[in-house]
Amino acid sequence: MTSQAPILEIADLDIRFDTPDGEIHAVRGVNLTVNEGECVGVVGESGSGKSQTFLAAMGLLAQNGRVEGSIRYRGGEILGLKQRELNRIRGEKMTMIFQDPLTSLTPHMKIGAQMQEILAAHAGIKGEEAARTCLNWLDRVHIPEAERRLKQYPHELSGGMRQRVMIAMAMLCDPDLLIADEPTTALDVTVQAEVLDIMDELKRDTGAAIALITHDMGVVARMADRVQVMKDGQYVEAGSAEAVFHAPKTEYSRMLLDAMPRIDRSERPGHASLPAYTPPEDGQPLLRAEDVKVHFPVRTGKGLWGKVKPLRAVDGVTFDLRPGETLGIVGESGCGKSTLARAVLQLAPVSGGVVSWLGTDLTELKKSELRRARKDLQIVFQDPLASLDPRMSIGASIAEPLQTFAPDMKRAERDEAVRTIMERVGLDPAMINRYPHELSGGQNQRVGIARAMILKPRLVICDEAVSALDVSVQAQVLDLLIDLQTDFGLSMMFISHDLSVVREVSHRVMVLYLGRIVELADREAIYEDARHPYTRALISAVPIPDPVREKSRKRIKIEGDLPSPMDPRAALRFLKSRLPEDEGGEIYTPQLVEIEPGHWVAEHDPMAGAKGLSAADMTAVS
Repeated sequence: MTSQAPILEIADLDIRFDTPDGEIHAVRGVNLTVNEGECVGVVGESGSGKSQTFLAAMGLLAQNGRVEGSIRYRGGEILGLKQRELNRIRGEKMTMIFQDPLTSLTPHMKIGAQMQEILAAHAGIKGEEAARTCLNWLDRVHIPEAERRLKQYPHELSGGMRQRVMIAMAMLCDPDLLIADEPTTALDVTVQAEVLDIMDELKRDTGAAIALITHDMGVVARMADRVQVMKDGQYVEAGSAEAVFHAPKTEYSRMLLDAMPRIDRSERPGHASLPAYTPPEDGQPLLRAEDVKVHFPVRTGKGLWGKVKPLRAVDGVTFDLRPGETLGIVGESGCGKSTLARAVLQLAPVSGGVVSWLGTDLTELKKSELRRARKDLQIVFQDPLASLDPRMSIGASIAEPLQTFAPDMKRAERDEAVRTIMERVGLDPAMINRYPHELSGGQNQRVGIARAMILKPRLVICDEAVSALDVSVQAQVLDLLIDLQTDFGLSMMFISHDLSVVREVSHRVMVLYLGRIVELADREAIYEDARHPYTRALISAVPIPDPVREKSRKRIKIEGDLPSPMDPRAALRFLKSRLPEDEGGEIYTPQLVEIEPGHWVAEHDPMAGAKGLSAADMTAVS
């Protein structure tokens, strides 16, 4: 039920910023209402003005910002209120969850102290009552061992737990409006699903309204009752979630929906399709990893009693990659995806096993030999700005591999090669002398791809290469990667926590859990006939951009927290029937079993650690 008077009412809001490059008109006369007990989704791409609208409502705009219009809370004007008067509303009745909890939490204060500070400032609650209230809210947002977490610092918690702490802090004073600004962007799909469930549960239990700011149409489909689509500082479409998703009225809304990779389909209409894979006649793999292990020594304890234990980042992984094939690698943060990629490229120390490239063991090569081999082995990183030298023009960055591997090439030839590859990846060759800070995120990612492709390598590893991009830019980069693979005949390892993206670009998919493979099969088998409970939980956690389907789906949950990779029993989470005979004995390692040709699944017990499945749903592998 919605109340007659909106909790938040925004009318003719106009926001401008004075900058050295001139005035930026960020928000252009928008109107919005948020009613009691509903979730309003505000969607759009970066720079559309979504966050600035609500930062103005919270009185948090940058000093160079100018605001006109009206923002009313419970009928009272709050735009232009003095800080003392505004503080009686924000933090108590209007609260905000920011995108990055690590930068939003105070690093030198314990979680409990930060929460109690809010209660003291806004509710006058202190001492034991405040401690009980904080503990109760950490329990309500499903943080395990809540009492211990109150005594920890933000860096001691996982990203998902930090985000849950932020939600608990926002709800401490029982607000009636919760503003969530991209609250799940940086989270794994399972943690994202848990956070969204918590927010939805709090909305039902407390009657609080939610303004959800995001570019993820799947998240909007799961949460929102109404949707506002924002572009260039103004709303271009508004309506119920079902109406906007099923019958969008504007081309921009249709573009956002069509650009979203979906877990329930392997291709997007109007975009590049992954060509069918044809195995080579000789059947020989390009790359083969056999029982690869990457263990990092970690010192536990202090003083004389300290011990060194291995952190098993990668713990016995075996796979091969064939010419022209894309292998998708998925799993939650900490499962070993990126470490495995770096082990393949010999950028991380390999503790055991063999990495063979064209039959040659890379782990045995000398530095000079390995350097020559890397001409065919390239990587595209997640954050292009962090991987590009800010002091070098993008032309110089793209040309740098040529200077290393083709030192005899004349400068004019290098420049021509750079312009050719820039044009091929969708960059204007006239931008050759620009610097990374002068380009958008999508353009910088294309620079990273051009730099990796200029040597025409045989293997490219994409490590979360599209996770930080808007959906439309992400769609363009995915199309580019598919086209480049077709044109160059290269092989790819595509690492991502987004299973929808992986489905679209991969011929086979490998699922990692705490440094080990739990399932490996071609993409249709993984997505249509997943057997391992962890794989099924990952797939069920991915939201589908369809409100009707999404809100009726049954989600599979894995009980408990992710075990530590330092715990030798962690691999037994899904195989509880196999325990070590004694403390000093060798702990059993679940084995991969080929249940069908090309479909490998790690041993597991039916129902082990999973909720939401019937016994008939699970296929035991013994």
